[in-house]
Amino acid sequence: MPPERTGVEGFDWLDAPTELAARRLLGCELEHDLGREVLRVRIVETEAYDQDDEASHAFRGPTARNATMFGAAGHLYVYRIHGHHCCNVVTGRAGYGQGALVRAAEPILGEPVMSSRRGRGGYELTNGPGKVCQALGITSELDGHDLAHPPLRLVRRPPLPDDEIVVSTRIGISRAVDAPRRFHVLGNPYVSKGRQSRG
Repeated sequence: MPPERTGVEGFDWLDAPTELAARRLLGCELEHDLGREVLRVRIVETEAYDQDDEASHAFRGPTARNATMFGAAGHLYVYRIHGHHCCNVVTGRAGYGQGALVRAAEPILGEPVMSSRRGRGGYELTNGPGKVCQALGITSELDGHDLAHPPLRLVRRPPLPDDEIVVSTRIGISRAVDAPRRFHVLGNPYVSKGRQSRG
C-alpha cells in the first residue's frame, strides 16, 4: 500500500530557518514516478545553506543559476558540480535564498532501477548527494520543480526524535566549515562518511 501523502499539497512546514527545515526533512521521502516504475527513497542526511552563509550558492544574491533558491519553499534546486547533479529542497520564505541539500537517502522502492542507473548497489547506491540524483534520475530539467506535483514528489513524514538525529559540520566545503549545519539519522548505513558528533 502506498504511503500516506501527508502534507504533499502544501509546504508551510518547510517555511522555517533552513537549519530547522533541513533537520525536519530527515525521514521524509522523495518519490519519482517514471511511468512504468516508481522510485522512492527516505532522506537520511541533509545540509543547511542560506544567503548569509559563505558556503551557500545564494551568498552573493540571486543569479540565473541560483534563482530557484530564492523562490517558495517546497521547490527543487538542482545544480551540477564536478559533472554530477545535486539537489536541494528550497526552504523558508520566498525572496530569502535558502535550501537543504539532500546529501544521502535510503532506498525504499525501485532499488533495481536505481542500481542499474548507478552501476552498483548496497550502501554506495545513495550515500552521497550526486549518487542520490543519479539513482533517482534527477537532472537540471527538474530545477524549479514544485515537489507537490509529479513526477517528483516530497512526502512528509513525522519528525524524528532528537535522540535519533546527529548534528555536525558540513562536508566538502572550504568556507564556513565550522557551522553545525549537517544533520543525519543516527546509525543509518546510507549516511555519507565524514565528521560525526551528537547534538
